[in-house]
Amino acid sequence: MNFLDVLPYGSFKLEITNIASDKSISHRSAIFSLLSDKQSVIKNYLRAEDTMCTLGIVSSLGAKISDIDEVITILPPKSIKEPAMVLDCGNSGTAMRLLMGFLSSCRGFFVLSGDKYLNTRPMRRVADPLRIIGAKIYGRKDGEFAPLAIKGSDTLESFNYESKIASAQVKTAMILAALKAKEKSVYMESALSRDHSEKMLRAMGADIKRDKLRLTIAPIKKPLQPLDIEIPNDPSSGFFFAVAAAITKGSQIRLKNMILNKTRIEAYKVLGEMGAHVEFIKKSSKYEDIGDIIIKNAPLKGIEVSKNIAWLIDELPALSIAFCVAKGKSKVRNAKELRVKESDRISTVVNNLKRCKINAKELEDGYEVEGGNFEGATIDSYGDHRVAMSFAIAGVLKPMKIENIDCIKTSFPNFIDILSKITKTEINER
Repeated sequence: MNFLDVLPYGSFKLEITNIASDKSISHRSAIFSLLSDKQSVIKNYLRAEDTMCTLGIVSSLGAKISDIDEVITILPPKSIKEPAMVLDCGNSGTAMRLLMGFLSSCRGFFVLSGDKYLNTRPMRRVADPLRIIGAKIYGRKDGEFAPLAIKGSDTLESFNYESKIASAQVKTAMILAALKAKEKSVYMESALSRDHSEKMLRAMGADIKRDKLRLTIAPIKKPLQPLDIEIPNDPSSGFFFAVAAAITKGSQIRLKNMILNKTRIEAYKVLGEMGAHVEFIKKSSKYEDIGDIIIKNAPLKGIEVSKNIAWLIDELPALSIAFCVAKGKSKVRNAKELRVKESDRISTVVNNLKRCKINAKELEDGYEVEGGNFEGATIDSYGDHRVAMSFAIAGVLKPMKIENIDCIKTSFPNFIDILSKITKTEINER
């Protein structure tokens, strides 16, 4: 098992151009390319373990994939191939849940599985609504856990479905099924979740209309237009370094070529409300608004985070590190979804904060953190990439040892390279 030692350097000023490409859009680009009958061109695709698994699945379904000079092209098959093997989603809940929706509407037999962590994550939140419209999905504990077997059909019913959770993954799975349903479908969100899917699919020619929290999806009568996309950098990945700058006296970071979609930058706005200087500079707009984000250190104050949780759910572990150095108490509420991520992130974050001598309390739907004298510690990542990277970032202040760091490769392969520019890092093995 590898572990990472991180030691502080002091203040820094850094411009980062090579933050990991956006994982959400990378997964979607690969899967959505199968909805066209022409070749899609994808630049700056994230080359992390999870997204490469998704690309491998697309190939197994019959697509011809070329990867030359950092440009990936995907030529979809005339019809989806029934694979002779299990489709490996790695550690990615996004890939598995999106593919459940897509494959349910494709004629054939498919089996989805993943690593030991993914195969313990809940899947009935997607399986149950899909079953209502005729999908045949089987798995352990009645489809709650992978491996999942899907008997796909091109005769799914349309639907009028109201989701009780704000989940972009559930929403996208249902949209993908609706695109091949018999008639128009309606999907109601409980709150606005990340909206990359509907934006990308509209740009490809899908008829998807939004009225507040109501989406109306018309079935496609012909293949969609192919993608021609350069994937911007991932604000969720960039946020680790935003926190590093915010908590280190005299420090500043500029994150280049970032998605500025409002459902993706909420954590940065929270950091600004805590007192950090945060500036957004829009530079272009095609599938998404894209630009730079500047973060400068300033004294931080405690805050309650209970709104727009779906917009910053992935950034909450890193935000907890900012809570540690803020004056006063911070609280996260309405974030029960944290319990079904790569780890139970409420429990894993609180347990690791306590190792750092921070007064932290676990709540059913979040946690409380009292800012104080943060101390270095040995951290258990629990195989969760965001937990590992969040506590590694704390190494800008105090010596940290992060156990089981291989999980970082699933989403941010060059994280440690960038971290080494603002801290002293060393990978060891025991």
